[in-house]
Amino acid sequence: MDNPTKIQLDNGLVVLLKEIHTTPIISLWSWYKVGSRLEKPGLTGISHWVEHMQFKGTRKYPATMMDRLIAREGGVWNAFTHVDWTTYFETMPAHKIDLALDLEADRMVNSLFNPADVESERTVIISEKEGKDNEPFLRLNNAVNEAAFSFHPYRNEVIGSLEDLNRIQRDDLYHHYRNYYQPSNTILSIAGDFHTSDMVEKIHNLYSPIPSEILPDPDIQPETEMNGKKEILLTGPGDTIFIQIAYRSPSASAPDFFAFTIMDSLLSGPASLNMFGGGGTSNRTSRLYKKIVDRRLAVSLAGGLQATIDPHVYDLSITLHQEQDPETVIKTIDQEIEKLIEKRIRKAEIQRAVKQARALFAYGLENITNQAFWLGYSENFAHYDWFLNYLDRLNEIKPHDVQRVAEKYLHPQKRVIGVYHPDFSESKITL
Repeated sequence: MDNPTKIQLDNGLVVLLKEIHTTPIISLWSWYKVGSRLEKPGLTGISHWVEHMQFKGTRKYPATMMDRLIAREGGVWNAFTHVDWTTYFETMPAHKIDLALDLEADRMVNSLFNPADVESERTVIISEKEGKDNEPFLRLNNAVNEAAFSFHPYRNEVIGSLEDLNRIQRDDLYHHYRNYYQPSNTILSIAGDFHTSDMVEKIHNLYSPIPSEILPDPDIQPETEMNGKKEILLTGPGDTIFIQIAYRSPSASAPDFFAFTIMDSLLSGPASLNMFGGGGTSNRTSRLYKKIVDRRLAVSLAGGLQATIDPHVYDLSITLHQEQDPETVIKTIDQEIEKLIEKRIRKAEIQRAVKQARALFAYGLENITNQAFWLGYSENFAHYDWFLNYLDRLNEIKPHDVQRVAEKYLHPQKRVIGVYHPDFSESKITL
């Protein structure tokens, strides 16, 4: 993989450019280094709400015009708010990328935040929040995640609390926008069919005139270990039992992250790095799938490892067969983790995990939108070298590395166990 071009404007804007001349498409991603991680008590969900407001228009690009212009030119666009960042992307025919560049530069500065739009989005977001709260698994996931952190803002939902969504006002949103939506807090990542010198000139013309201040580093102390075992039991409507087990996971820039990735693959199956399709790999060869899904203890199993700035959580999510007891499933998982730690791991298992990661990695590189995504994404928590060296780092992992991180992080007394139980069920749960 060729190294991208990286420049930084005088106002602090970081730009990563990668020429790909296989098809006449360009994907532009605008990353703002703000997500729920930087939100204060009383303002949870504000980053996500600001993302919504960015689609409500500027004087130059009214809301009714923005979507129509992108679609008319054959483009697609969207946005996402995460714990560490908020991002906006457009993937366009190469000769139409000027529209996306101009739109993003304009709404970095000139979004209107009309009070009527603020109130209409309050209704939309609260409805979205209530919908999530009515989903049994999402209720469980939120409860487990909150319990996994004592003080770190990763404990908060990205969408925010209902109390805060009712409290936040237009001036709160606009202040958040003006504070964080500025060049010094932004990464542009662009991949596709362009010439670097031409693209650099376009970016200079659009973004250099925008003034910016250097934001101070946030004073956020990461939580490293969980303190003891926590247990959560939720009940509610539905006919399905869910289990979620959460352990502390390392930050993406930590050396342990790569061994942890292989461990996750061995336990629950390979995780795709790709955001926009491009193939997949089954988790049927994973140890836990064979033990709990093949043996009909559970309907499905998934592992969740995120690449984040600070240590986050690694969770195992299980959907049970109705007749199965959660305690049996949890004990089976603990036995498999114990085996992973204590018994010799075959080198062939490690090699298979790396091979699966390589396949998923290759699928993503076929997609220009994915390539532009990874240019900027990895820059949020490390540098693009993290992505370039990803497979090499996985290749370096030895069986003892996997066993070391399993013993370090997957401790039975340092986790949160959550179970969602339908009201009608009479089976007992003893954790």
